[in-house]
Amino acid sequence: MAKDYYGILGITKGASQEEVKKAFHRLAHKHHPNKGGDEKKFKEINEAYQILSNQEKRAQYDQYGQVFEGGMPGGGQGFDPNWFWANSRSQQGGNVEFDLGDLGDIFGDFFGGSQRRGGRTTKDVKRGSDIKIEMEIPLEETLNEIRKVFSLKKQIICSRCGGVGAEPGTKINECVSCRGLGQVQQIRRTILGSFTQTAVCPECGGEGQRPERPCNVCKGEGRIKEEEDIEVIIPAGIDAGQVLKVTNKGNAGRRGGKAGDLYVRISIIPNREFERKGDDLYTNAQINITQAILGGQIDVQTLARTKIVLTIPAGIESGKVFRISGKGIPHFNGNGTGDMYVEITVKVPQKISRKQRELLEELKKEGL
Repeated sequence: MAKDYYGILGITKGASQEEVKKAFHRLAHKHHPNKGGDEKKFKEINEAYQILSNQEKRAQYDQYGQVFEGGMPGGGQGFDPNWFWANSRSQQGGNVEFDLGDLGDIFGDFFGGSQRRGGRTTKDVKRGSDIKIEMEIPLEETLNEIRKVFSLKKQIICSRCGGVGAEPGTKINECVSCRGLGQVQQIRRTILGSFTQTAVCPECGGEGQRPERPCNVCKGEGRIKEEEDIEVIIPAGIDAGQVLKVTNKGNAGRRGGKAGDLYVRISIIPNREFERKGDDLYTNAQINITQAILGGQIDVQTLARTKIVLTIPAGIESGKVFRISGKGIPHFNGNGTGDMYVEITVKVPQKISRKQRELLEELKKEGL
């Protein structure tokens, strides 16, 4: 009975070649014997991939349900991992074990773990690295947009060579090791066969060029480490944990490469009077016993240090909360502002004067 190769890989008949590769990659990791998987299942997976990854064999299988080519199991004339695994074990008495290392590296290279364009890596090897820092600001500074200027030690463009890495007046030559490609080829031998792997050229670092005479100041890097003043604009309403991106303010790139970015993570210094919850502010106001009984008006201070008159109704109890609209934190990158909530606490004095005691005794007689 013909084997269902699509079913073995868990894909449909109309699956693309990319889907075939992904299915094989996933199942090979899961079922490899050296990783605790089932040997029989692993052999089936390899056989299915040998057929479905080859367009001619796949077309023949789709039409006839099998492949008629001679050679090793699965009909392949080239290297077959399934055939290699089975025969190696039989020749060694069935007890041979292979040190496969990290199968993720093998399959990652085999299936194109790094994207390439025109035979060259798409990664910008000259680009400067990003920088991540943390900045503390007091709670009251979240009420308005502010500008912070600070000094940061980082890679900046070399002033002598202008960032090209060569002594002024000298040339930039093509790297003789990689012939300007920025890459060299290496051969890796695994139990799945020999694979040609492309690696970054160690001579030029993947740039494809080298200065005829490296700059005396930056030693050919095109950048040096010095302090630079940086300005960061912090929007109103920012909250703890939010990250601001300052484009091109990270480390300078090598030999004219693009600079990295600066990421500023904001932390908020706690305020003794106000607690922030979202864009709302919570505070506390104390009143005395007579204010609680008779009512009245008190002054309440906002985070912006302005005063608001709050009317206290007669007979208020501790724990009563008043909402003052629009006196909280501005909404980040949006319109509107949060609210301020004031919790009332009735303050009971620990010590009173003789006259106060006499008056309270009189009130007590009146049933108060």
